[in-house]
Amino acid sequence: MSKPVTTPGSFLMPDPGARSGVPWTLVLAGFVALYAPTLRDLATSIWSTDEQGHGPVVLLLCVWLFWRQREALAWQPGTDPTRAGWGWALLALALLMHVFGRSQRILSAQALSALPALAGTLLLLRGPRPLRAMWFPLFFMLFLVPLPAALVETVTQPMKLAVSTVAANLLYSVGYPVARSGVILQVGPYQLLVADACAGLYTLFTLEAMGLLYLNVVRSASLWRNLMLAVLIVPISFAANVIRVIALTLITYHLGDAAGQGFLHGLAGIVLFLSALLLIVACDSVLRWLHRPAV
Repeated sequence: MSKPVTTPGSFLMPDPGARSGVPWTLVLAGFVALYAPTLRDLATSIWSTDEQGHGPVVLLLCVWLFWRQREALAWQPGTDPTRAGWGWALLALALLMHVFGRSQRILSAQALSALPALAGTLLLLRGPRPLRAMWFPLFFMLFLVPLPAALVETVTQPMKLAVSTVAANLLYSVGYPVARSGVILQVGPYQLLVADACAGLYTLFTLEAMGLLYLNVVRSASLWRNLMLAVLIVPISFAANVIRVIALTLITYHLGDAAGQGFLHGLAGIVLFLSALLLIVACDSVLRWLHRPAV
């Protein structure tokens, strides 16, 4: 009977099967136990509002982005967690943030703690290379963090005033009886209040997330093109908000207040994102044409 041949030192080599058998189920169970209450609180409070109703969609996109990069989590020789100290430090920071957020009922701190928690877990279980490969899904999780109320109030009011002014001027220039007082539009016998959900920081935040997701999916090799498109997302968001306010104003003027506040109001929100997506694709096409290689 032949005996198995053992090369010198082979018993010292780590078994890839053992390394790939890391108890990810236990890790997942720990994250569920830690963050399920936070997700429940988000779903029953902030995510149930018009302003931040995009939260569940962003969460699903985060899950998809991690799943899309799942091959980067495969064990590779030489990826021992030599930076275990950093991993434990990140996990400790995440736990402190989460405990502070739960005790003070600050949802922003609880949601933000998930980033160092995931980063520390990846660093401990897979090492620095898979962590670097997951940089965009981790960065995209920032869009799950609720914005501070003080920042929202500071930025949203000027944005609403600007959107209201542009929308009123455009409608008046084509013959509609529109007048503006602050963020209130008077069109015929109807008054419309430009709310935070129509032209605030929340929509800019959401559209910025959509634009960055588009950049990641397209994966252009041109750094100039990526930077330009990321900057252009801000005026694109402004233009999309103007289109939404104009659409709601026209619906109210022609079909009445009930139509403007009913199903068509939600439809105007879809128009916002469709128009923003079309503008992003159009701007990307122009940038690609400008940056085309000379023949």
